[in-house]
Amino acid sequence: MTYTAPIKDMLFDMEHLAQIEQVAQIPGFEDAGLETAQAVLEECAKLCEGVVAPLNVAGDLNPSSFKEGVVTTTPGFANAFKQYAEGGWQGLQHPTDFGGQGLPKTIGAACIEMLNSANLSFALCPLLTDGAIEALLTAGSDSLKSTYLEKLVTGEWTGTMNLTEPQAGSDLALVRTKAEPQGDGSYKVFGTKIFITYGEHDMADNIVHLVLARVAGAPEGVKGISLFVVPKFLVNKDGSLGERNDVHCVSIEHKMGIKASPTAVLQFGDHGGAVGYLVGEENRGLEYMFIMMNAARYAVGVQGIAVAERSYQHAVAYAKERVQSRPVDGSVKASATIIHHPDVRRMLMTMRASTEGCRAMATTAAAAYDAAHHHPDAATRQQNQAFYEFMVPLVKGYSTEMSLEVTSLGVQVHGGMGFIEETGAAQYYRDAKILTIYEGTTAIQANDLVGRKTTRDGGQTAKAIAAQIEKTEAELNASGTDAAKAVAKHLGEARQAFLQVVDFMVANAKTNPNAAYAGSVPYLMLTGNLFAGWQLGRSVLVAQALLQKGQEAAFMQAKLATAQFYAEHILTRVPGQADAITQGGASVMALPMDMF
Repeated sequence: MTYTAPIKDMLFDMEHLAQIEQVAQIPGFEDAGLETAQAVLEECAKLCEGVVAPLNVAGDLNPSSFKEGVVTTTPGFANAFKQYAEGGWQGLQHPTDFGGQGLPKTIGAACIEMLNSANLSFALCPLLTDGAIEALLTAGSDSLKSTYLEKLVTGEWTGTMNLTEPQAGSDLALVRTKAEPQGDGSYKVFGTKIFITYGEHDMADNIVHLVLARVAGAPEGVKGISLFVVPKFLVNKDGSLGERNDVHCVSIEHKMGIKASPTAVLQFGDHGGAVGYLVGEENRGLEYMFIMMNAARYAVGVQGIAVAERSYQHAVAYAKERVQSRPVDGSVKASATIIHHPDVRRMLMTMRASTEGCRAMATTAAAAYDAAHHHPDAATRQQNQAFYEFMVPLVKGYSTEMSLEVTSLGVQVHGGMGFIEETGAAQYYRDAKILTIYEGTTAIQANDLVGRKTTRDGGQTAKAIAAQIEKTEAELNASGTDAAKAVAKHLGEARQAFLQVVDFMVANAKTNPNAAYAGSVPYLMLTGNLFAGWQLGRSVLVAQALLQKGQEAAFMQAKLATAQFYAEHILTRVPGQADAITQGGASVMALPMDMF
């Protein structure tokens, strides 16, 4: 199944929702307007469609292999990664000082989506490298930056994130990997890390591991964790590679999805100690690691959008080819392609609307990130930072859960053939499942949304965003069209339900935490649903205006139809979710533990 990058939809979101021309007014982004965005996206699409996408099925059938400490990736991956790096794609969003292109996240996010739609397993390597770059840019010393950043930014070397240990999953207080200071300022690192994506591979000359560990005498719990750079190969003073460090892959995991991505078990220090270098200050490692985590969480949300888009394209192609039964309306007198059938159309519209809504949400979040980090006005930076931070758990949590629904529907559209691996529909479903788990499960995103993003400021940020949504409703109603009024109606009902839940969370998170957190994931799903619907509501206003000008009539009409479907079939879930959250907490905890 071929992949076609949805460039037109991406550019629509960039231009009209993310306001790319306003982003281009931020110092440093002057050359990153719509024209540049289109040129970059078209070039990225060539690589993703022509080089990376054809390797997707091959990676599933012939995944990375492990033998005697060596990991060999799927045939074709190393060459594709070489082309990716040589094209400058790893450094797209990173500073020009270190060999990057310095483009805004608003453009970079679309390229990330394309790469992940093309091949989710392949794209994980650049994703983890991006996180390592962000951590070093923020907390690395001048020495670490000069040694590692340019090689990472240009894709000559790759990066990893080493948090998890056999006894320490999401609870990082249990990390036991240790680091012993040496006389030369370096450390010796000892321990085991599991679930290390691209922890060993054959696509780059060196792998730069960022590792959480404890220095002797550090406080217990998360306050005693430090972050270290532990390279696969030590780096000489002249920048050349030296001897092999004492970090080795002892196995890779066998998984239900993303099979081509090697998930390594890494052993540090079995032969005298792995040489590591402290990032920032001792005992602040978790703080620095969350820089990587936040970058990765947004990117994983985009992965959800990406795999949903690929599954949708696959399902549409099948529905236009598969002949089965006569249409119920008698429009065709013999058996017809299944896209004629209303329920198939419902499934395809659910896939399309969900994907487009999440893409619009992620794109507007990316523009907020750009303003938060680069805008010259401090108040504007602060406002956008609050908005972006609120959005991260939604982009990660809602978009990945959405991808499970969409890829499941993709299998369903295929019917019995969807259950057969040869059609390819099942791979997207299998690949998508990990997205709701790694970089913080949906429950962890939901706890973050409740505790840090909603109740910490008494719901002020949430209510400020709700006020923006209310303005969009007013604009939709004022436009007077049937589609706009339908979207406004359901958007308003969803917003009111959201505010009801925000008040509930603020009132109960501390005094009755079980009641609040029993509804944390439903709250995340409700909020993500509303915010995606809000962006589609904004799309309606734009599409109507452009339609009146005679621009891209078919595309704009499709925008209107998709937004109305979302409002009437997906936004309508919100009030029921609100009732479950505000009234259903007691029944979650009612059954005694010994009854399970």
